[in-house]
Amino acid sequence: MSEAWFVCGTDTEIGKTFATCALLHAVRAGGRSAVGMKPVAAGAQVVDGVLLNEDAARLRAAGSFDPGLADLNPYCLKRPVAPHIAAAEEGASIEPESIQAALTRLRARAEVVIVEGVGGFRVPLGEDWDSADLAVELALPVILVVGMRLGCINHALLTCEAIATRGLPLAGWIANHIDPEMASFEANLLALSRRIPAPLLGTLPYQRDPDPAFAARHLRLPEPPPAA
Repeated sequence: MSEAWFVCGTDTEIGKTFATCALLHAVRAGGRSAVGMKPVAAGAQVVDGVLLNEDAARLRAAGSFDPGLADLNPYCLKRPVAPHIAAAEEGASIEPESIQAALTRLRARAEVVIVEGVGGFRVPLGEDWDSADLAVELALPVILVVGMRLGCINHALLTCEAIATRGLPLAGWIANHIDPEMASFEANLLALSRRIPAPLLGTLPYQRDPDPAFAARHLRLPEPPPAA
């Protein structure tokens, strides 16, 4: 079975997709095939007759090959609102079994699969389950993306606690410099490094025009998960 990782963020709009794409480029630069997966996406438009989410499109472009949207993005919801709300409005039900089946198919085709969560770590996906439950269901090591801005220390440490509470291994974290005006950037980075119980995989520099292939040069990949 191929390697796979679950990427979550400290919040929405902190560059989680950008970091995931950078990881895909880093894997490919090392000579292995890699594809991204966005199990649930809310906010999409019809492109060439197909409902397409922008994040899913970016993951597709960053991967080694196009695995098809049915597996890359099993649940694509039209409205850019919380997924459980969008799904209810569309009469859809997000089912973990369908996501697990799509992931299994992707892992049979690529050496590395990087699964990007939705929003923060505990975004509702239905009445009685959320994205943290999805991470548990998939049973993958977690990579945390920290959007470096005011408040990120609290958000990051709370997310680390939530990950640990669910018994998931935190494989590493990525500091994404999203706010070029952030005060005391280095001091915040040091505070996080001392408190997050996992290795820093890299600091992604601020880019006015984000280029995930360039950002990949600032990353190291996590240690491979232990064999089952």
